[in-house]
Amino acid sequence: MTVKDILAAIQSPDSTSEDFAALPLPESYRAITVHKDETEMFSGLATRDKDPRKSIHLDDVPVPELGPGEALVAVMASSVNYNSVWTSIFEPMSTFGFLERYGKVSELTRRHDLPYHVIGSDLAGVVLRTGPGVNAWRPGDEVVAHCLSVELESSDGHNDTMLDPEQRIWGFETNFGGLAEIALVKSNQLMPKPGHLSWEEAAAPGLVNSTAYRQLVSRNGAQMKQGDNVLIWGASGGLGSYATQFALAGGATPICVVSSEQKAEICRRMGAELIIDRSAEDYRFWSDEHTQNPREWKRLGKRIRELTGGEDVDIVFEHPGRETFGASVYVTRKGGTIVTCASTSGYDHQYDNRYLWMSLKRIIGSHFANYREAWEANRLIAKGRIHPTLSKVYSLEDTGQAAYDVHRNMHQGKVGVLCLAPEEGLGVRDEEMRARHVDAINRFRNI
Repeated sequence: MTVKDILAAIQSPDSTSEDFAALPLPESYRAITVHKDETEMFSGLATRDKDPRKSIHLDDVPVPELGPGEALVAVMASSVNYNSVWTSIFEPMSTFGFLERYGKVSELTRRHDLPYHVIGSDLAGVVLRTGPGVNAWRPGDEVVAHCLSVELESSDGHNDTMLDPEQRIWGFETNFGGLAEIALVKSNQLMPKPGHLSWEEAAAPGLVNSTAYRQLVSRNGAQMKQGDNVLIWGASGGLGSYATQFALAGGATPICVVSSEQKAEICRRMGAELIIDRSAEDYRFWSDEHTQNPREWKRLGKRIRELTGGEDVDIVFEHPGRETFGASVYVTRKGGTIVTCASTSGYDHQYDNRYLWMSLKRIIGSHFANYREAWEANRLIAKGRIHPTLSKVYSLEDTGQAAYDVHRNMHQGKVGVLCLAPEEGLGVRDEEMRARHVDAINRFRNI
């Protein structure tokens, strides 16, 4: 039995759940990995000079044991997120520390502590097997997966699963991720694949769409409302492109910060009108490595008010971190909210606290999403309210190049990876709905 037999079953219109359940599993599958014995390979290099193409491998690895509450999924397509870049350059630390700690939780989790790490936190594919205790999903179900892995043995996680002490990001802090031909997930990571999307389109939104939903829309985030002005850093990127769509769909006004006219045009295609090209306007928030420039904060605030008719922003959608955080705190309106989910330019944030406490502003930390939030975000994709921002698709063999492009910010929106899918455009089940939204689905393509 090989993965080619699995692919043939997926492509056959006559395959039933019983057919998938009867398929023997292969002994191994191809997967994108990083290796534990190479974690020091970039020592002494600046972050920008660390090359994922050198650390990412395409290996044949054994199919992992299936445990209670878990599912094995044949992965048709996946995508590259920034956490895959961090994993590949071993920053801010090696992910093998995560795998070692997870391996100590139970006898079952010891499977994850290996000398290789199968990475990737998105997938679209087909359920092959479910473990004991799984009732909601069957072999043959077409699914996407969100990346929250929880144990839920503590009461802390039962109001918001993101607060579970054993909360982890699948494919980053666990093994057997989605950049592979087969992936191991917990059944409560699974959601229905939107029928009007191809495999690669359906795989693209998962992590970033759910993250943006919690950050902006959820009561656990900024609770965005109609009429809010929302400053979105990197508004055409993998995360910001979904934040821009949520703002527009929710009746808010996005102020999109981008780094080129090309990226500004992408925001216009999404329907945004207020755009700041930070490169063209030459914002320099740091005078040197150690000193911020408050005059640039004020210049940004003035520019925002010019665009909004005199209003400051109610919400800042933060993820660059060190480079922009001081400016973000400054430009937020009195009583407003800065919500942050990442620090792609550095984790050591500095800001002038007078502008926070004296103006009663709030900083909210937001990390991925719980199952309900991820489900709601996926539901909006399935209804055609929010659309994939897929710009380019790579083969599994070229994942290193895909990660390099994301690392060097050479991409727009999201970049996808074909895993088992032999070509793009497969997996569409609802052609009528697709026809109604095809322009929006493709607006990041061919840029």
